[in-house]
Amino acid sequence: MTPLSHPAVPSREFHCIRAQRGRPRGARLLVGVAAAVLLAATAGGCTTVGHRNSGGGLLSNWSASASSSAPRSEAEWRREADMLGQRYRNSPDDRETAVAYAKALGATGQRAQAVSVLEQTSLRHPTDKTVLGAYGRALADAGRYDQALSVLGRAHTPDRPDWRILSAQGAVLDQLGRHEEAQRYYASALKIVPGEPTVLSNLGLSYALAKDLPRAEETLRQAVARRSDDPRVRQNLALVVGLRGNFADAEAIARADLPADEAAANVAYLRAMIAKGDWKGMGQPPKIAARGQS
Repeated sequence: MTPLSHPAVPSREFHCIRAQRGRPRGARLLVGVAAAVLLAATAGGCTTVGHRNSGGGLLSNWSASASSSAPRSEAEWRREADMLGQRYRNSPDDRETAVAYAKALGATGQRAQAVSVLEQTSLRHPTDKTVLGAYGRALADAGRYDQALSVLGRAHTPDRPDWRILSAQGAVLDQLGRHEEAQRYYASALKIVPGEPTVLSNLGLSYALAKDLPRAEETLRQAVARRSDDPRVRQNLALVVGLRGNFADAEAIARADLPADEAAANVAYLRAMIAKGDWKGMGQPPKIAARGQS
């Protein structure tokens, strides 16, 4: 969700503020609103000029760790996709290669191909939780939310819940507008990993999508306090602070990660949208970035 940013995934990943290639500079905060960071579902991916991944949005995590790593450029992701693609064709039964290849495909915007790779892998390994988790996130990243929920539900069990999958499920529910349900999933994840900033960020964005902005800001400030080095979390906070009308504070927060002119452009764009009363347009559920860490 990187929610007001998004879930999925979703993601997603339900989010970063910078724009995708080809978007006008002024639209960047909207990318944050409709593609913020669902961190806990997919921890690696906001759509940015410098390190574009497949869809921006709720951060979903692909790896076992929630820590962030240095962003890769699109060229680096494409080289990795080429290398892993050859390896996958040589050994299609290799689960680790298939998951990594699908991640690289998603990071370069090839979402349908990522889904296809993981669909075939899940048929070969129908009970493998890692494969199912990756497949569910890829489905969410491709906008196939109902199917994503079904697959993610098989990626862990009630007696052995995975907080990353719980957060991914919350991200997908946020995509579907089922915010109260999503928040229950985030709450369950936080019982396993209290204070986890990626989950807090998703939860804050979910509150924002539900238009509970005071609670959204409070939750995102908690996330920033726990992970002050993650620009995605800070930009989610800047988004919500701006939505509350505190434009100077939003710009100050955004400047920690963006050039001054881009931070100002984000806030100016958001101010204009609010002035037009275009909350509905800004609050469209974002896509889950099915890449990064999980």
